[in-house]
Amino acid sequence: MKIAVIGLGYVGLPLCVALARKFDVVGFDIDASRVAEIAAGHDRTGEISEPNLHSSPAAFSNDQIALDGTDVFIVTVPTPVDAANQPDLRAIEAASATVGRHIFKGAIVVFESTVYPGVTEDICGPILAAASELVCGTDFFLGYSPERINPGDREHTVDRITKVIAGQTAAVTDTLAEIYGAVTTGGVFRARDIRTAEAAKVIENAQRDINIAFVNEITTIFHKMDLSVHDVLDAARTKWNFLDFRPGLVGGHCIGVDPYYLAAKAMSVGHDPKVILAGRSTNDGMGAFIADSVAKNLKERAHILIMGLTFKENVPDLRNTRVVDIVARLRELGHVVTVHDPVADSAEAKRFYDIDLIPDLIGTFDAVIGAVSHDAYVNLTDAALAGLLAENGTLADIKGIWRDRKIAGLRRWQL
Repeated sequence: MKIAVIGLGYVGLPLCVALARKFDVVGFDIDASRVAEIAAGHDRTGEISEPNLHSSPAAFSNDQIALDGTDVFIVTVPTPVDAANQPDLRAIEAASATVGRHIFKGAIVVFESTVYPGVTEDICGPILAAASELVCGTDFFLGYSPERINPGDREHTVDRITKVIAGQTAAVTDTLAEIYGAVTTGGVFRARDIRTAEAAKVIENAQRDINIAFVNEITTIFHKMDLSVHDVLDAARTKWNFLDFRPGLVGGHCIGVDPYYLAAKAMSVGHDPKVILAGRSTNDGMGAFIADSVAKNLKERAHILIMGLTFKENVPDLRNTRVVDIVARLRELGHVVTVHDPVADSAEAKRFYDIDLIPDLIGTFDAVIGAVSHDAYVNLTDAALAGLLAENGTLADIKGIWRDRKIAGLRRWQL
């Protein structure tokens, strides 16, 4: 059985490497530079180590000819939202057209990208059929197995998690169980059908988003009451069934995006998704709230250092990071903002957000904002932190990185 993985990002590359331990696998990506760096043993996402890449029997290519003769295609391309927070399906549609030009009778096309219920069968299926001139459900078949990659998570990797699977027919589901069951110790769960599997994926992150939104809302309430939400949560989580969510910025390619897919589909069937969109609104507003709160303690045109730009600690992923909201709001208020991040790619920061990252933590600032709890920041000494601040400077701690530090000669701000 030959398997092709389409898209070699945070999801596709780990899956490709895992599958190649058991099957004949080719990893395909339209980005020639990405394919070249993987072939050279480098993964810019940090998910796969150089030794594991070099030892993998998987082939990698940006040439569509490599897709010929494939039995099972697994599509793992991004599904972002556009500027209006509407589903942007262009990548998955383009991938479907590409795959369609290379499928033959009996082939299976599996989608792992997060979508709302119906995309696989109602949108991707017809594109595949048109490109291949074959009949969907008769000549070739569809499947869905949602990705559950958590960037930087070394425990819940693709070879350890439970994989939800669904095929267009029982036989296809059996094939997916054979494929995914061979590479994960977490086993497989057979969803009732493809739409059910799609729905299960899209609510996983929507649920997290809503829970974080609740904590972010109580954070703003307690902040106005001069209470630290971290102190409140320390007490509350002693109850056995308290859900331990933390406040902060909600970004990334999943939690900050997937609820919009569910909301868009809800509205298309005549339902107003109040809770889902309320959670999104709350979380999307946290950056401006933090910036405004910190700025109240600063002079006009203060020099501010923001520590961290990625959406999550210790990963280089800049997709949909909401730290940019703090940067934008502080600059709008007239302050001079400098940004540092030890793991982010400076070229990507410039290309995506027009932000120039400083290479080293050098200089003194009126305020330092700890936005992302990278290990490099957690491990800073008291002297190093204090050295970054001018006299009576403000140390703003969004993530509670240094909340237990006793550092004299500076003002403290935290959620």
